[in-house]
Amino acid sequence: MPLSPALSPALAAVAQATRGFLPDDEAEALRAAALGAPTGLWLEIGTYCGKSTVHLGSAARTTGSALVTLDHHRGSEENQPGWEWHDASLVDPHTGRLETLPHLRHTLWDAGLDDVVSVLVATTQQVGRWWTSPLALLFLDGNHTEQVAQHDYAAFARHLVPGGLLLVHDVFERPEDGGRPPWNVFCRARDEGFAEVGATGSLRVLRRP
Repeated sequence: MPLSPALSPALAAVAQATRGFLPDDEAEALRAAALGAPTGLWLEIGTYCGKSTVHLGSAARTTGSALVTLDHHRGSEENQPGWEWHDASLVDPHTGRLETLPHLRHTLWDAGLDDVVSVLVATTQQVGRWWTSPLALLFLDGNHTEQVAQHDYAAFARHLVPGGLLLVHDVFERPEDGGRPPWNVFCRARDEGFAEVGATGSLRVLRRP
């Protein structure tokens, strides 16, 4: 029997209350894809306050997988002062910089996912130098500059096991709908042999052969 992609009412309430940029239909598709991923170690790149982490973490618990979520928690370019997606309430008065880690901690506590999700606070450039663990699922939703998006794909997608899932967020085919870097990563993955197996909104799901 296929696993239900729906969150429990309690987890759905936590996800809905968590800051983030994940429409409901993409959130459901993300969880449904994760439920069909191989069991093993999953990696989420780009955590913010943990909205997508609730969906992935719940799926990981259901399937017996473990989720690592990686973020430096200082926000991407579009989250900085003067940019469209800046949230002044997330600024740490001690440093004067954006700080999303405490909000992720609260999200995981409210969702009861502390025992499933491991939080890694660092840049992808730091972690990419030493990461060697095989991955059953990789969700790319971090920095969307061309340089970093390409780095994240190159550094981590190579660790996906055969049959492992690559999920890429904010993929827009038309330039007028969104930035190019996630689209370019998606195209690169297809060119390198990944098969597209799902698309919902800006979420693309690919499988490694």
